Amino acid sequence: MSNTPLLVIYTGGTLGMLPSDTGLVPGHDFEARLRGALKTLPPARQASLPEFEVLEYPDPIDSSAATPADWQRLARDIAGRYADPQKRYAGFLVLHGTDTLAWTASSLAFQLQGLDRAVVVTGSQLPLEAGGSDALGNIEAALRFATLPGLQEVAVCFAGKLMRGVHTRKWHTHAFDGFTSPNYPLLGEMVDTAPVLYPSRGLDSQQRGLPRFELPDYSALDDTAVVRIALWPGVSARLLAAWLLDDSVQGALLEVWGSGNIPEDPEILGVLAQATGEGKLLAAISQCPHGSVSIGTYAAGSGLLDAGVLSGDAMTPEAAMTKLVHLVAQPLSDAEKRQRFVVALAGEL
Repeated sequence: MSNTPLLVIYTGGTLGMLPSDTGLVPGHDFEARLRGALKTLPPARQASLPEFEVLEYPDPIDSSAATPADWQRLARDIAGRYADPQKRYAGFLVLHGTDTLAWTASSLAFQLQGLDRAVVVTGSQLPLEAGGSDALGNIEAALRFATLPGLQEVAVCFAGKLMRGVHTRKWHTHAFDGFTSPNYPLLGEMVDTAPVLYPSRGLDSQQRGLPRFELPDYSALDDTAVVRIALWPGVSARLLAAWLLDDSVQGALLEVWGSGNIPEDPEILGVLAQATGEGKLLAAISQCPHGSVSIGTYAAGSGLLDAGVLSGDAMTPEAAMTKLVHLVAQPLSDAEKRQRFVVALAGEL
């Protein structure tokens, strides 16, 4: 596939914004702007860049307003071109706003399982044309990683680091090195101007098979189909019930303490048990950014097991939430949804 182009999908975000009298606004005609910026690179680096085509969304997305319907649209655009007999792309590069970039990357990983090539997601903290911007460097690195045949999954490229999509988090509001992978090592890094993949860390060596694209209708989900609740000292059963027992709620992510602890309150545990008894998909992760939950290690967490709450292991909130959204949208039985949550679908566990 060395002679086939990449597909660059421009969805919006700070990277493509332009100044106006009222501040930064979404910019258009992005392909011409991108190709013009790449021509400022040294000639040898220009010559070694892969060929690419650009798909520019006519209505750029403000990533802070992105929804599961936007994730679905993007996944379908990639899936539709992935196996197009008229044009076989070597890989895909998604340009996205940074605020919810990790959410989109995680969702794409669950929708596009079994990839045999790369889907790399990147963005920037400053617009492409801004002085001292990180945009061009991020795009150049992402282009180089996206063409590597050894990269066969959804990944995030930022500040010269390549991270698994379902393990990536935005960690700083403004820093150029603003993304991290707290519970999984880097997939690769840029060394000088060359992309280097670290052996045995990618899905190409961990799990492989024919693509199993799962593109359920996310737009059919209610806005509150899956909720996220971070517990706090003094949380009451009444407030949990207002969220979890709402008829529109189909799943919930609980962010608990330490390795999986919650208050030993029979009323709280009763609400959780009632919710799972109604077929709602409940999962727990730790509020700690590093490490995993181990539900049942302490007596204060054993009630989660009794209430049917699933372990999210060391998943990021973004991965756990998008996995819940993905599963509740699937035409599966409650038992099948529960079983699939606790097994790795895209390297998230």
